[in-house]
Amino acid sequence: MQQAIPYKTYTLPSTHHNTTNPQPPTQLNRSSKNAVRDAVTENAVIVLARHGCCMSHVVKRLLNGHGVNPSVFEFEEDEENDVVKEIEMIGDENGRNMQFPAVFIGGRMFGGLDQVMTMHISGELIPVLKQAGALWL
Repeated sequence: MQQAIPYKTYTLPSTHHNTTNPQPPTQLNRSSKNAVRDAVTENAVIVLARHGCCMSHVVKRLLNGHGVNPSVFEFEEDEENDVVKEIEMIGDENGRNMQFPAVFIGGRMFGGLDQVMTMHISGELIPVLKQAGALWL
């Protein structure tokens, strides 16, 4: 079985300072205004999730198990509304009803954990990932 390359994590630039973790998380080198849109368009598979969300961990592990290297865009709970607004600007009409973690495949909203699991169980996830260029075999 192939091993996936570990995913990279993006976070919104924030004014919050975590004193328990002196090393800053990896951040996008862009303004936070277009950070979500840029991350979605630049990655074959990206998971948008609240920082520390256990369900996003499940999605990441499932995708890693298939050999996919999903990028992760983490944000704090108080930044969720800004993320939803930016997703709506991308053109996703489901932004208001979105639940996190949200998975984008090929620059389009794929769904949340329930959609990813449903497609995985039915065997339809692999072809979608291949079509997006996230899998080569």
